[in-house]
Amino acid sequence: MSTALPRPCRARELGLVRSGTPGPLNLVTDVPGVAVGLTTLVRPENGVRTGVTALLPRPAAELLTPWWAGIAVLNGNGEMTGSHWIQDAGWSQGPILITNTAAVGIAHHAVVGWMVDRFADQVQAEHLWLLPVVAETYDGILNDIFGRHVTETHVRAALDGAGSGPFPLGSVGGGTGMIAYEQKGGTGSASRILDLPGGPYTLGVLVQANHGRIDQLRVDGIPIAPLLGLSSWRGEEQGSVIVVVATDAPLLPHQLQRVARRAGLGIGRSGAVGGNSSGDLFLALSTALPAPMPPPEPPLVQSLRCLTDPLLDPIYQAVIDATEEAVLDAMLLSEPTPTFRPKGHVVPALDGERLVEALRGWRWPPKPSAG
Repeated sequence: MSTALPRPCRARELGLVRSGTPGPLNLVTDVPGVAVGLTTLVRPENGVRTGVTALLPRPAAELLTPWWAGIAVLNGNGEMTGSHWIQDAGWSQGPILITNTAAVGIAHHAVVGWMVDRFADQVQAEHLWLLPVVAETYDGILNDIFGRHVTETHVRAALDGAGSGPFPLGSVGGGTGMIAYEQKGGTGSASRILDLPGGPYTLGVLVQANHGRIDQLRVDGIPIAPLLGLSSWRGEEQGSVIVVVATDAPLLPHQLQRVARRAGLGIGRSGAVGGNSSGDLFLALSTALPAPMPPPEPPLVQSLRCLTDPLLDPIYQAVIDATEEAVLDAMLLSEPTPTFRPKGHVVPALDGERLVEALRGWRWPPKPSAG
């Protein structure tokens, strides 16, 4: 686990993002109890550029305690295991993994084994079933995806290495081989502090960005392809994006489903349209309101205190802003990467300093209005 954020600069450091109040790290790990672990596999001689990202919504010892959740789908050409149960029941438990399309099976297998090893007595005595969340995006342009290089050992390393502090962004973890807006994409994250009754609360976003065309990309609402002299090299939008939203605000499943939906607005604000071949899948979860699993007998009646629906607007704003920022960070902190299939090309990285200079020529940032 890295102890320092990588360079070059993040979007907020460059002045590209000014919205909201971020947490101390401006990462999803600002949410109390949330941890992130990464396994990054780079072996250029073998065409390997891939990995696994693990998000633990609760401390490892508490992962059998369910967390409330909601799911939203912008375009469905993708996979997120366990999503049907979340849609039906409004909760899940255990870690969340994000990897490449061909590694969903081994990641699911590995996290079940990891949970069984950690909670052997309860799993056996209480006949617990485990239905973990594993999501994916396709990295076959930069990675030998069908070589299936992600192993159970790699998944367990990401889980075992998960920590609550800073972690690197860009070409790391599950995002190692991803492309966003025809630039190098990857893993991004951002957070916001919410000043709401009973708070303050923290909301964090983790994205795996692998979507969009360069002619769609907007930064602060400005189309940047003409400013940077960039043109599309793809015939259509390809790829996918996974967004995980975590918060310690007390929200119920129907509210979290609405929160998850707003991640799509954050993606849309940066330009993508959720194209026909894209898998745009969003999960929102709350670490508040923990409930025992299985429920005690008796009583079987549960009382929960949550924020009321009129208080959701600031949360929606935070999700949209943080998602947009996380996508930018995934791109700004990545490096130019040679293609695996077809060979002989390089996917460029978004140059933050060059972008800022180009935007300044566009009379950016706008001056505050008088009065």
